[in-house]
This record gives sequence, C-alpha cells and structure tokens, in this order.
Amino acid sequence: MNEFLVIQDIVIILLVSLPIIFIFRKLNLPSLVGFLLAGMIIGPYGFKLIKSVDEIEVMAEIGVILLMFTIGLEVSFTQINRIKKFLITAGGLQFLITSAVTFLIFVFAGIPFNQSIFLGFLLALSSTVIIMKLLSDRNEIESPHGKISVSISLFQDLMIVPLFLILPILSTDKNIDTINALIKIGVAFGATAVLLFAAKYFMPPIVHQIARLRMREAFTVGIILLILGTAYITHLSGLSFAIGAFIAGLILADSDYNHQILAEILTLRDAFNSIFFVSVGLLLNIQFVIHNPLLISVITVSAFILKAFIIILIVLALKYPLRIAILCGIGLGQIGEFSFVLAQAGTKFNLIGNDLYNSFLASSIFTMILTPIIFQLEPWITRQTAKLKSRIDDEEVKYAEKLSAHVIIAGYGLNGRNLARVLRETGIKYIVIELNPDTVRQEKQNGEYIMFGDISREDILKIAGAERANVIVYAISDPLITRMSLKVVKSLNPSIYALVRTRYINEVDELIKLGADEVIPEEFETALQIFRKVLEKYHIPLNVIMQQVTLLRQESYRLLRKEAMDITAFTHLDEILAQGLTETFFVNEDCSFINKTLAEINLRAQTDATIIAIVRDGNMISNPSGKDILMAGDTIILYGTHKSVDRAIELLNGGKFE
Repeated sequence: MNEFLVIQDIVIILLVSLPIIFIFRKLNLPSLVGFLLAGMIIGPYGFKLIKSVDEIEVMAEIGVILLMFTIGLEVSFTQINRIKKFLITAGGLQFLITSAVTFLIFVFAGIPFNQSIFLGFLLALSSTVIIMKLLSDRNEIESPHGKISVSISLFQDLMIVPLFLILPILSTDKNIDTINALIKIGVAFGATAVLLFAAKYFMPPIVHQIARLRMREAFTVGIILLILGTAYITHLSGLSFAIGAFIAGLILADSDYNHQILAEILTLRDAFNSIFFVSVGLLLNIQFVIHNPLLISVITVSAFILKAFIIILIVLALKYPLRIAILCGIGLGQIGEFSFVLAQAGTKFNLIGNDLYNSFLASSIFTMILTPIIFQLEPWITRQTAKLKSRIDDEEVKYAEKLSAHVIIAGYGLNGRNLARVLRETGIKYIVIELNPDTVRQEKQNGEYIMFGDISREDILKIAGAERANVIVYAISDPLITRMSLKVVKSLNPSIYALVRTRYINEVDELIKLGADEVIPEEFETALQIFRKVLEKYHIPLNVIMQQVTLLRQESYRLLRKEAMDITAFTHLDEILAQGLTETFFVNEDCSFINKTLAEINLRAQTDATIIAIVRDGNMISNPSGKDILMAGDTIILYGTHKSVDRAIELLNGGKFE
C-alpha cells in the first residue's frame, strides 16, 4: 500500500509539473517558482493530494545532489579563475555584509543569537537559476551587470559547502558538544580536502575508461555512480550528500567529457529538481500565508530591498555606474533555491522554528516572483540613469577635443582590443569607451586611448567626439545599451558609419532600423565559416566561395534568415561540381607509392583522375609518362572532376577502392 502511495504521489507531482512548466514559460517566470506554489497547493496544508511526504523528501534529496553536481560542473576552476576578482570582491562583500546586517536586525528583533546568524546566511543567498534565466533571455550574460551578477551568484553557490559544515556549531541542541562539533568539522574539512585531491587524480581517468567502452548506457550509469558514490563518501565523513556531489562536479568540470556529462545528467536533474521544489512547497502552511498576509508582505519587500540596496552600494563602490548597480541589485534581490536546501538542513539542528520557517519560505517564494517583474523595468532604469551627468578626467576631454574623422570603439574586450591594436599600427586615430574601471585604469597606464563611460549616454558620446567621428564600432555584449546608443549617436551625427557586433541574427533588422550601417552577427558568421570550409572540402574555387559569402553579407544575411532559402540567388554549385578542376597533392615519406612508376600506380584507371604534372626540386615535369617515378617530396598536379580528384587523393593517402 505504501509503495502504491509513493507512485501515486510521484504521478501527481509530474502531472502538475507539466502544465506549470508551460504556463510559467509563457509568463516568462522561472518554473521553479511554479513548483513551489504547486507544492503549497497539493500538499498536506492545501488540497492534501500528497500522502507520502517522507518518501518524496528522499527523492528530493537526489534532486539536491544532482543540482549541486551540475553547479560544480558549470562552475569549474577555470571559470572561477576567469572572474576571480568579481568573485572575491563583489561576491565576498555581498555575502558578508548581507549576513551581518540581517544578523543585527534579527538580534534586535529578539531572535536568539545562533538563529540570527543562521537567518543571515539564508537571506544572503540568491537564486542562480533565476538570474541566469533573466540574463540569458536578454543576451546579457557577458554584459557588465551580467558578469558581476553571475560572479556574486557563483560566490554564494560556493559558500553552500562551508555553510553546511558549520550548522552543527550553530545548533540549539544542548546535547551537542561544541568542542566535539569543532573536531568533527575539522575532520570533515580534512576528509573533504583528501577527497578533492583523490578525486582530481582518480576521477578523470575513471571517466576516460568508461568513455572508452563507447556504450552510452555504461557512460550514464558510470557518471551516476561517481556522483552518488562521492556523495556517499562525504556523508560517511560527517558531511552532507550535496557537498560530495559538488566536489565531483567541480573536478569533472575541467575534463574532456564535461559537456557530454552535462547532457546526460541535465534531464535527470530537471526531473528530480521538480520533485525537490515541489517538496519544499509541501512544507509551507498555506493557511499560515492566508492568515498572515501583512507579515509575509513586509518580510518579502524588506528582504528584497535590503539585499538589492547592499548590492547596489557594493557595485557603486567598485566604480561602476548607477545603472549597472541597480540592475545587479534587482537581479539578485530574491532569496535563492539553496536557501531552501540550507533551511531544510537547519530544521534538523533546531535552527529555525515552524512559524519562522513558514514565514521565511513564503517570503522567499514571493521574492522569486517579484524579481522577474521588477527586472522588466530595465529599459526605464537605463533611460533614467542616462540623464545623470558623468565625471570625466580633464585629460580625456583634452585628448578627445583634438580628434576628428576618428573611430570610436565601444568596449575593450577581445574584439575591441584587437581593433584598437590594428588602428594604432595603421595610424588611424581612435578612442575607446569602456565601463570596467579596472580595465580603464590599467590600459591608461599602458598608454591606451581609453575613457570610462556608458556608451548610451549623450554626454559621453559628445566628449568622445561623436559629432566629428567617421566610424563607431560596437564591440560590447549588451543589446539594450547598443540600441540606445545607436539612437543617440545617429541623432548627433547622422553620417557616422555604425558597425555593430551582435550575438544573434534576430537582432539584425532592429539594429539596421535604428541606423546601423553594418551588423555582424556572430551566430551567422560561424555559419558562413562552416559554409566556406565545406565548399573548400569539395574543391569549389576560392573566387566562387568568396562570391557566395559576399552575397550573403551584402544582403545583411537575409538569405540565411529566410525559412525557405532562395537557391537561385546562388551560383549553381551542382554545375561547378560537374566541371573539371586541378588540385595539388604533396607526396610525403609515408606515401605507399614512393619509387613506383606512374604506370604501376595506374591512377587514371582507378579514379578517372589524371596526373598532368610533377613538381620536383623547383622544376616542373609536364605531361609525365608512365615510366616517370614518384618520389618523396614531389608535388603532383591532378586533373579531373571533383569526385575523381577526391578519389585520387584518398587513394594516394592509403585508401582503397573496389
């Protein structure tokens, strides 16, 4: 009967999950918010559709393990190193200040000391899932506020591990000996370090051996075994299952199989995560929410404003503009999913009472709902902050005043940096506008012509001499700022040539309408490179390939963007393929036909291709006879159709034909 109830509950959860995913996608809200609300409705405090709460929590634990594993897999030591400055400064300051301020508020409210510390930790954590979705939907992950937000969120994810470890010390259970707890934590840290070291050297070779089996089932089972096995080892060491899973993900993140591992685990993680978030919602007393709407509203709004305000101050202290600071604050103002994981663990140590837990859980859910709604105000926030005046160094103003017929480069990433180097070498005058204050300070010391500022601001563009410039190049990853800047710069200088880099093809038409003279979408530049390489493989003449590429670019990629491509717009490639061509082949020392005569090779009879010349030691042997011998270092010139030349090259490389 018990097994029947468990299966019944899982069916109900999955049945509810499907429409939630669909509805919340349409509303542009994270589905995890829907799962939390669904748990409230179908749980023991709602319509009581779920009976086996304890069994569901066991499955939810697997969801936490898989979630922590994928977080570790996506974090990687490489990514940590890439954003380590934001990670340590912005992330560290946010966590410490938010925890400390929240702790003081709860202490003054009369909540016990250790519980206040615990609640401070809970409120310091934000939702990685929500911020990543908001940024990815707007193509802003690589924007300044995107990088800062991801760094802060990543630091919070990393803090989950030590937070789990210190829970026993914060416990209100009088039977827990603090000294023994400290010893256990020391042992746990030691065990974690040993596990991390062992996993780093043993786990990648194990995965490699599993991959060599070339059996998908074995690969999937092997990865799940490593995840659960590592989690089980950490559990035996006195730590949580989640820490072991995180370590496994962190180690495998830098392996050659990380993408395949993520692909195999992702769907499994999403399925179990839906159960986890529903299980969290099951614990929320919906009657408590109905009877205490004012309390929940005050906690929700206060928590959101407090977190957002602290983050805004931190980002401003890092010398970033107000717009960037506000967007970071709004994006990370909610309480995150790992707070639920930590809160559940805290209940086992009596760190959070029932009423306080219900208040925290309800408020967290509503902060998650609030975040995407407020984030929709991004364009309005950008317009309002654009009205503020900027502080520019006198040296920058003096330099910019001397410029005319110059190039303005927006952004000093890889593309902006390379363009600046080329312009410097060719003697073309330019100025770079960059939002990262550290980059501006460092490059100024290196003698770069760079100024700090927001490219969408009219005063910044005027100082950079936009009215006198010939070209402006947008090498930034912020679609909204690019569009706003285009409007402003074209109003200041209608004749300026605006070159825009964008990531996605669907932004091309709008950018052209706003005044962009040329739009280069990375998405289809990649497609063109693939297109070119494939045609080169089939020996299409280079001038024909370049003709096709030029045609596509001249049409602003319109041909590639059509659902039904107009093939007549291209040169008839099938006719080209049927024509004859010449190709060269270098005979290296490994060739099996060395020291054989052309008659012995009999290439024409086997492939229909003809050797029309041999180049040896700088001299050409035209119309070679069957008696001529092939030697190492020769370059032979082949003639035939595309197919026959391909067959000849394959044969010369050691292939065989029937």
